Amino acid sequence: MPQSPRVAWTSLAVIAAALQCAPASATPTPAATFATAGPAAAAPELPFTKGRIADGTTKSAVCSACHGPNGNSINPEWPRLAGQSAVYIAEQLRLFRAEVRTNPVMQPLAATLSDQDIDDLAVYYESQTPTGLEADPSYWQNGQALYLRGDRAREIPGCVACHGPVGRGNLAAGYPALRAQQAVYVVKQLNDYASGARYGGPNPQQASRNGAMMLSIARRLTPEQIRDVASYLQGMR
Repeated sequence: MPQSPRVAWTSLAVIAAALQCAPASATPTPAATFATAGPAAAAPELPFTKGRIADGTTKSAVCSACHGPNGNSINPEWPRLAGQSAVYIAEQLRLFRAEVRTNPVMQPLAATLSDQDIDDLAVYYESQTPTGLEADPSYWQNGQALYLRGDRAREIPGCVACHGPVGRGNLAAGYPALRAQQAVYVVKQLNDYASGARYGGPNPQQASRNGAMMLSIARRLTPEQIRDVASYLQGMR
């Protein structure tokens, strides 16, 4: 069963409290691999290990129309895929293909992909480097504070607890990388979680747990907090 909001906040807040030495810049530099929240279970079997970057390069031509060259989308409404975890990309494409995650553009495209296509695309995009974006100077500092420390009064844990000190995510737990993501896209996803339009995790087994966690957190964020943290993430390096 999903944790209650208070239990979820408490467990994540403990982890976040241990990370107060995290980088204090909107453009943090890469850090060592970060182990975060999530069950202390063995890492899942990785379905993309047979992916081929060279083949993914060719197959990404169609994807680049929306997601940009090398996965660096210039349209703020479409997510950047460069540097995203191959596990997360592969599982999201499988969710779109299975119509578990809905999107009128992605579902028909994913329906045409074989498992090999998905694995090739996943490893290709993970191998790419996100290009720099600027955080809005009016908002990113508040966003940084929320990302690192959360908001105790509203029982919101710091995002760092799951997504890591430099936004690289947590592969074993299925939490995506968020660094250098388009602010407009982040705002849309958080609002979709809050409304219930998006409710799911990186695979069907984790959908209830991760979806419930994000729904609970997103519903406690104010519009200003969503704007601020989205701006901070956009400026992350």
